[in-house]
Amino acid sequence: MKICYFDCFSGISGDMTVGALLDCGADFGVIRDEMRKFNLKGYSLSRRKQKRCGITGTKFSVKIDPKSRQPHRHLHDILELIQNADLPEKARTDATAIFRRLARAEAKIHRTTAAKIHFHEVGAVDSIIDIVATAVAINSLGVDKFVSSPVALGGGSVVCHHGILPAPAPATMELLGGAKVYASGQKRELVTPTGAAIVTHYCSDFSGIPEMSVRRVGYGAGSYDDPRRPNLLRIVIGETEDAFLRDAIQVIETNVDDMNPEFYDHIFRRLFEAGALDVYLVPIYMKKTRPGNILTVLAEPKDKRKLVSIILDETTTFGVRTYVAEKIMLSRKTVKVRTKFGEVKVKIGFAGEKVKTIAPEYDDCLRVAEEKGVPVKEVFGEALALASKKA
Repeated sequence: MKICYFDCFSGISGDMTVGALLDCGADFGVIRDEMRKFNLKGYSLSRRKQKRCGITGTKFSVKIDPKSRQPHRHLHDILELIQNADLPEKARTDATAIFRRLARAEAKIHRTTAAKIHFHEVGAVDSIIDIVATAVAINSLGVDKFVSSPVALGGGSVVCHHGILPAPAPATMELLGGAKVYASGQKRELVTPTGAAIVTHYCSDFSGIPEMSVRRVGYGAGSYDDPRRPNLLRIVIGETEDAFLRDAIQVIETNVDDMNPEFYDHIFRRLFEAGALDVYLVPIYMKKTRPGNILTVLAEPKDKRKLVSIILDETTTFGVRTYVAEKIMLSRKTVKVRTKFGEVKVKIGFAGEKVKTIAPEYDDCLRVAEEKGVPVKEVFGEALALASKKA
């Protein structure tokens, strides 16, 4: 399994990310060719080696022709550009998700909707290129898992379209919700909204460098040169012999013995709508032999705060327990099989190259069974048999 580790000891920005990935071996020519598929004009790309405190990194730059007219763009304009470009599917999906993340953060700050956000700085050509180039480079390196260090934050102020704002900018802080951060003591912007959106899209684990065999180390140079602290993003590409995927998962739980059980349906629905990966109850006996339940929520670490808030709002509990656990998973892919009743999606789980489990999607099986008036077990059985031949 290949791992990408973001070492954000001097923050992170879009151009630093692309530079570090190029330094790790991503092909500049591939990135340049992929960007030519976009209907964007008035820019040029370059990369060059630069030193920061004696450490050599790659500086990726987007030069905008001052004579070119670059419009402000809404989210739908940017997503249309991405969808119309013939990018690798994974790169297109990642770039789309990163821009949606940016739009949601800006919308929350400005009390509006993502669709109405004008992308000023983040919608400029250089930021579109930074995000798409990152997605293309990561796709080309074939990474399976992403981990980050805690992110160093700057301070002071930053000048942007809306005026002079505190650094990190409000949108940056919103994007870093759920990530581990710390104050670097530097009075400058170390983390840009684009950089925050990239690292929080790819990483849910900010616990530091994982156990792995180091294969490549790359440095992406930032825009300033401080003689005391290198303005660099370090990316480490490593491998592990482990055939399973590993990630961090947030566990939130509480014991409840004094609540109307009819409330659980509403509580489950709210938790799932807020991003919970799973919600379940375990019956227990509590003090004074009262029957009760352990309510457990599994989630991405970044969603902890809002899910805890829902539990405290909606249940009768006075507190919750939280901890981060290691999630060990099979890698997976989804295939479509055409049964004699209709088309069904099937998930196939792998450990390395070995198939470990095959699971037809129940909702697909049920839909086809109801449409054809046949038992769901017949649809499920045929889908399983067909997928087994494909695996």
